[in-house]
Amino acid sequence: MSAEGTSPVLSAPTRRTLLKGAALGAAFAVAPVRLFDAVAAAAPSRNGIFGYGVASGDPLADAVVVWTRATPPSEDGGPVATPGSGLGKPLTVHWELAADEDFEHVVERGHVRTSPASDHTVKVDVQGLRPYTRYWYRFRAEGQTSPVGRTQTAPDVAGEVRALRLALVSCSNYTGGYFGAYRAIGQRDDLDFVLHVGDYIYEYPNAKGGPDGRYGPDTLIGTRDAQPATEPIDLTGYRLRHALHKADPDCAVAHRRHPWITIFDDHEVANNAWATDAENHTPGVEGDFLERRRQAYQAYLEWMPFRLPSQDVPHDGTRFFRRFTFGALGDLSILETRQNRSRQVEYGSSKGGGFIPDIVPLAPQLTDPTRHLPEPKQMSWLTDGLSATAPWHLVGNQVVFTPVRFPGVLFGSPVPILNSDQWDGYQADQTHLVAHLDARPSAAGTAVFLTGDIHSSWATEVPRDRAGYASDGASVGVEFVCPSVTSDGFYEIAAGGTPTAANTAAAAGGARFATGAVKAKNPWVKYLDGVGHGFTLVDVTLARVQADFYLTPAPTAERPDPRTDPTVVPTLASSFQTLAGTAKLLPATDPIGARADHAGTLAGLRS
Repeated sequence: MSAEGTSPVLSAPTRRTLLKGAALGAAFAVAPVRLFDAVAAAAPSRNGIFGYGVASGDPLADAVVVWTRATPPSEDGGPVATPGSGLGKPLTVHWELAADEDFEHVVERGHVRTSPASDHTVKVDVQGLRPYTRYWYRFRAEGQTSPVGRTQTAPDVAGEVRALRLALVSCSNYTGGYFGAYRAIGQRDDLDFVLHVGDYIYEYPNAKGGPDGRYGPDTLIGTRDAQPATEPIDLTGYRLRHALHKADPDCAVAHRRHPWITIFDDHEVANNAWATDAENHTPGVEGDFLERRRQAYQAYLEWMPFRLPSQDVPHDGTRFFRRFTFGALGDLSILETRQNRSRQVEYGSSKGGGFIPDIVPLAPQLTDPTRHLPEPKQMSWLTDGLSATAPWHLVGNQVVFTPVRFPGVLFGSPVPILNSDQWDGYQADQTHLVAHLDARPSAAGTAVFLTGDIHSSWATEVPRDRAGYASDGASVGVEFVCPSVTSDGFYEIAAGGTPTAANTAAAAGGARFATGAVKAKNPWVKYLDGVGHGFTLVDVTLARVQADFYLTPAPTAERPDPRTDPTVVPTLASSFQTLAGTAKLLPATDPIGARADHAGTLAGLRS
């Protein structure tokens, strides 16, 4: 990208597209293939039984899932039961959940048996708890005790309104940089939960070369490498890749301090996945895709504090979509849009779609009513939820819902570009949902989409009609898109994948040009930053929903890539809000402040 003089060109659309990978058009140096090396991911298994820490998730009013990995001690100096190894004896693990950090008031306890069948992971759905209450939990086995985790139940009491605050994150590529966003989240004391909307892991290998090679700055080669070193394609590989993330100290502290609500996107299996295949999958060479996906899902469910919902809602395949409620304040619907989605519209050799030209010959495919992002049964479940009477309907959503057309100049194209892996690639579903939102009575409340995937920060209104927005400004909802934790954004792409002192100024200028061009073409985009990485703090009250964007500092010649500095944490960059009943966005005059209604500890204790 050039900051001045000529229009920046991000490159023609390819698999590793504008916001989903390493710099487009950059030359890839081929590195030697690394031997399998499980050091980083396996190290915690040598640090006692509970070396992978603890986590909690999916908080309800009366229940929460608590998690750990219990590595059995090696026998007679034999091999350690590292993740994915299939080794280790079964182990009995005792757990406790208390009303205080010192465990003087234990309210629930029990024990479970774990074995190589679950990769020695432990997951307990602790029930019978009180709503909007903070708890502490720990595990014991073989005379060892885990770190103490902190969690809390949902502010969900019928007819009552409580505060709701969450951190929205996505796209945490281990080889892309240090997880300073997770560290900052772990340091907060005011969250109800962390919402991770996909790409918790990435499937790429360590070796460079080609569009599916190593992903991240060259300066971290040898310092922050993925495990396994090769692309995971089976249960062993996916287990080890998840273990690598749980071994990261910044990720560990965010899990230990807050419950998480999560959903996978594509990279938990393979890039730009659809129902029967993925862009980054080679049939035969990498086996059968559906078997690969089954094993990836198994590892995800083992290593994440995820509660599979009941199966009493019509669905296809495994039901991962689910809904959380928050008393009279509203609800959160978590979508799952990979398992059953139709194949993306492709152009040229772009398997799995991506950034394609918005041209008339492709319109019949893009608007085809038989092509779906969420399957029709899930769409019916979503629209039913959005029709309920509540002030706010939050939607945890993997890929951008708001219609966006990228100026062709950014790609060296004479025509606008759209991303066919987003809702823009499934326009019948997109149009249907917009029409449903528009037709609802005002009592149904406001829809707020909470999204990741695109490695940049956005605050957008969802236009009722794209063509008519310039004259009527009508919108049917809003969308807040969080930045990536580490994955490449506009700036890194403009810098050729690895920012340096020499290209920092031009790359930052190019990123600003690109974001300005996107906003000019899409006037419903009220905020867009393609440089910073971090998270979005979302605060919900009866009066408004506010999003504060926490981003890494601006790159400089002295520190051209803040992701590679382990001391960096994101700080407040911008704030936007939507007022109740408006479906419009305004800059917030003040950042989100102290909670007026904080979760408390259990008052009446149960023995």
